[in-house]
Amino acid sequence: MYREVPFLRRGLGVLLVASAVWLTTAAAPVLAQAPQYHPPVVAPNDTLAGVDYNYRYEVYGGLSYTHFNAGPNLLQGANLGGFSVDGARFFDKRWAAAASVRGYYGTTGVVPNDENIRGPFVAQYMFMGGPEYRWIANPHASVTLHALVGGAYGQFSSDIAPDTPAQLGLFNNQLAFGGAFGGAIDLNRSPRLAFRIQPEGTLTNYGGAGLHEQVAISVGLVYRLGRKIEPAAKGSPRPAAGH
Repeated sequence: MYREVPFLRRGLGVLLVASAVWLTTAAAPVLAQAPQYHPPVVAPNDTLAGVDYNYRYEVYGGLSYTHFNAGPNLLQGANLGGFSVDGARFFDKRWAAAASVRGYYGTTGVVPNDENIRGPFVAQYMFMGGPEYRWIANPHASVTLHALVGGAYGQFSSDIAPDTPAQLGLFNNQLAFGGAFGGAIDLNRSPRLAFRIQPEGTLTNYGGAGLHEQVAISVGLVYRLGRKIEPAAKGSPRPAAGH
């Protein structure tokens, strides 16, 4: 009787192994045929399908910021906020003539004075024009570059009586040279509408210290309108890639 126990144990082990192999083999086709997960198909966004940069005009309006030096030797600059209104007339899909009008407003530091005047109001207005070039363009976004020159009017005499601007280390009220050099990143929302981010370096010359360099940035909305640009005549050079 005791001699049969090892035999039974070996037989039972073989049976268990065989059963496991059979179950694995039988279950394999079932596992192979198990349904697979397929993510839902998302329809492509065709809102931007019609973006072709083919409109003759662009108008832009936004909020602007600049760090501005209101005097030739002031240690403390002025952080000014305001508006920017731009327009561009495109002659083809890349080149345009652009114009810009801006206004910046805020307060500025001054030199120590007997009247203890601090943080008087200052303002700067700029009106400029120049060439604009659409450098990169696809249905989602574009990058344009511009070089604008013209005039700047600075107002520095508000809220400082009886002192004069010079006594507080400020420029005198005057019309001077102004320029803006930079570009814009347009994020398209439709063929006509885009959100714009416009960083620039600006130059002004109110005298006393020559050209003053400032940084400026503006954010707002661009709207394209007008009759579409006619395609180039047959045989004319083809536009560069990126249109």
